[in-house]
This record gives sequence, structure tokens and C-alpha cells, in this order.
Amino acid sequence: MTRGTNDAGERATTGAARGAPSRRADAVRNRASIIRATRRLVTERGTDAAMGEIAKAAGVAVGTLYRHFPTKADLLAAVVTQYVETLAQAIQEAWARVEQGSADAGQEVLNFVARALEMTSGNQAAKAAARTLGVQPEYSEAEARATEALERLIRAGCDSGRLRSDLTVADIYILVAFCPSDSPVEVRLRWLELIRPGLLGDGA
Repeated sequence: MTRGTNDAGERATTGAARGAPSRRADAVRNRASIIRATRRLVTERGTDAAMGEIAKAAGVAVGTLYRHFPTKADLLAAVVTQYVETLAQAIQEAWARVEQGSADAGQEVLNFVARALEMTSGNQAAKAAARTLGVQPEYSEAEARATEALERLIRAGCDSGRLRSDLTVADIYILVAFCPSDSPVEVRLRWLELIRPGLLGDGA
């Protein structure tokens, strides 16, 4: 085999090697764009948002959308799962700050409820749409991580007197589940003010 043939083969191999990571990066970007577009459109319009409209809003071809998510149920499940994953990461980061001594457990619990409220306000329609279609997203692992970190936060807050002594993870989940996520921002802020005394301990 000639040197020229070797050079061509090396260039082809190198190009293929470089192309694979690029294709993977494109796939990750496309998936993220699709989920963002879905969250926005379903929040605005509910399940009336068509797959073609979602693809257009995401800036991808319809075929690309279907390669990532074969059905609308799969797509909505991904939106809901991402929401739970983000909440889990937020509460784990909060516990890490408390464990390092750089944050107060009671304040971190209050901050988490506030963040969950804001996140839910942008995902409520997508979650409702997922329930309507009978979707059951696989987020039990993320929920377990969130629960464990939240239990540690609450325990630390109760031990320090910053949180009421009988506060539980279930209490926080009730607040998040029934928060006024579809209300105007001033209503959400007022709700946070009203629940704050109910979470804090007598000495806080």
C-alpha cells in the first residue's frame, strides 16, 4: 500500500473519530432543545401542542424529535423526570453547603421550598399533561436522593432550633405539591411569607 493511501486512510479514521463526539454533542443539544420547547409549549397550551410544533420550536427536524422521543408520552415523561432530577440536585447541593458549615439548615429548607415553587410554576402544565396521558416517569432514584438529603437538612434544622421540631419530609412535599404554582408572582411571594412562620422553630 502506498504512502498516499495510508494518509487517506488516516485522515478518514481521524475524521470518523472526531465526528463521533460531535454527533453525540449535537444529540445532547437537540434533546435539551426539545425538552425546553416542550416545557414551554405544553405550559402554554397543554396537550394540544403537536409534535411538529414542538420540533419547529426546538429548531430540529420532526424525524430528529421522533428519534429521541417516539411518542408524546415519552416526551412528557422526559420533561417531568428532568424536573424531579433538578429538584434532587438542588436539595443535595443545599445539604452539602450545610454539611460544610457554609449555610444554615433552616434557611436552606426555606430556600428549597421557594425554588421548588418557582420551578413548579414553569412545569405544572407539563406535569398535568403527563398525568392526563397516563405517563409514569421513572424518577424514583432521583426522588430517593432528594428525600435522603432533605431528611438530613430537616434533622439539622430541627437540632439547631431553626425549624419546628415535628417537621418532616412529607410536610415539605405537601407544600410543594399544593403550592400556588399557577398564580401570579405576587401571590406566590405572599404564600412563601405565610408559610415561613409555620416552618421555623420557636427560637428562630
